[in-house]
Amino acid sequence: MARTRSRVEPTVRDTAQLLRQKGGDPLDRIHSSIAQRHWYPRKRQTWLRSPHNGTHKDSTDQMPSPSEEAPPPPPNGGYGWVCTLCVALINANTWGLNSSYGVFLAHYLSNDTFPGATYLEYAFVGGLSISCAMLVSPLATLSIRYYGSHVTLSIGIVLETASLMAASFADKRQIWQLFLSQGICFGFGMGLLFVASVGIPPQWFTTKRSLANGISSSGSGFGGLVYSLAAGAMIRSIGLPWCFRVLAILCFTVNTVCTIFIRDRNKIIGSRHLLDLSLFKRPEFLLFGGYGFFSMLGYIVLIFSLADYANRIGLTASQASVISAIFNLGQGLGRPPIGYFSDSIGRITMAGLTTSLCALFTFVIWIFAKSYGVLILYALVGGTVAGTFWATAAPVAVEVVGLRDLPAALNLEWLVIVLPCTFSQPIALQIASSTGGYLGTQLFVAVMYMAAALCVLLLRRWKVDQLNETARRENDRPNSISMADSELEANGDMARPAGRRTQWKEFWKWRKI
Repeated sequence: MARTRSRVEPTVRDTAQLLRQKGGDPLDRIHSSIAQRHWYPRKRQTWLRSPHNGTHKDSTDQMPSPSEEAPPPPPNGGYGWVCTLCVALINANTWGLNSSYGVFLAHYLSNDTFPGATYLEYAFVGGLSISCAMLVSPLATLSIRYYGSHVTLSIGIVLETASLMAASFADKRQIWQLFLSQGICFGFGMGLLFVASVGIPPQWFTTKRSLANGISSSGSGFGGLVYSLAAGAMIRSIGLPWCFRVLAILCFTVNTVCTIFIRDRNKIIGSRHLLDLSLFKRPEFLLFGGYGFFSMLGYIVLIFSLADYANRIGLTASQASVISAIFNLGQGLGRPPIGYFSDSIGRITMAGLTTSLCALFTFVIWIFAKSYGVLILYALVGGTVAGTFWATAAPVAVEVVGLRDLPAALNLEWLVIVLPCTFSQPIALQIASSTGGYLGTQLFVAVMYMAAALCVLLLRRWKVDQLNETARRENDRPNSISMADSELEANGDMARPAGRRTQWKEFWKWRKI
């Protein structure tokens, strides 16, 4: 007689067999089925095996108290695509606009716009905008928690618009006014807009989460393309002050419309908008932090230095702005495929591959780019993978800490990358000025991307072992446990220590991670 299994949860394989009987692709429906089994509040299935024929039958018992209930699964589409488009446009008018600072930097350096200002001072303007955006993340988090996403976005719109208007009136004898306007104030506005919007697309998706995040983050690339070309043309035609004013009007209009249409699901999923410092006790989260830290040390140099490098090798200001625009075009074209293939081959795996490619392209293309054509090639090809961190940060964070702790994890990650965002460009310009060329800067960028790829490699090893332990607890084959299943925070949390114990072994074992 077959042994009776009482109160034993079905494995992923059992669920797949039942779904095939009902019709449909188990891979498309398995996540929602498991989610219903774990999350719906009133009753919970337990599964019994018949002593005669081994078939399953259902019984029910009461679920735990409502305080222990998990949220319903995301809709995996629907209005989420509208929110994804809104976030893409917000990124275009924050990070995309900030990416055009390379054009402004080349103009400042070639025209001595602020007499007496040094290379390092100009570099700190661009670095401050990004570091302040990250530094304001705790305040943005508190604002979201107490006042909601729309209020936080609105404050960011006001600050960003005010910064651009103030920069248009900056006294050219006072470089500190540029620090306050285009640097600090713009950074605070960009940070509020970014923190309030970056976590919204992942809340609407499950199996398409990385694709949605790639589409939303591609806005910064396409925005950088448009604003790099537009800023260069406006500076030459209507002058620097009116260029700032036109940009202020555009950003205010687009960001306001997006804020009206965007919707979050913070209350539905019970997001924890806190600074949970206990995450730093997890080795896997430290690896995630290292991934962002080293990626930013390379990325910030690329977005701000390519235009200046073009001037250094004898290209015109117009050609330099085209190089910056092509680099941003590459980012816009590259991020959606990164998101799409992340859902296919694994989010952590894709992050590691594309980060490694960025180091490789820097070694084999940028170092040898001494002409306009080769530099365009590097800007386009390298741009497709240079911003990998922004396309994968939220999906990879979900793999590391789970969906509920995503806001807390991202808040800490933004604080981690404050220092590299502030000092990477000054370091790069200092290396270039002290050596009389850009070779040292190019090697610096390549090595930083290599270090970031190593962090992702170790993080992937941890994830493989966590999934193996989850499979062991489910009494199933390791390959039967998917990324989505590991987000169920029962066995997933208990399996974390196993991943930490063995994360230094078996680096190259292939899995969809």
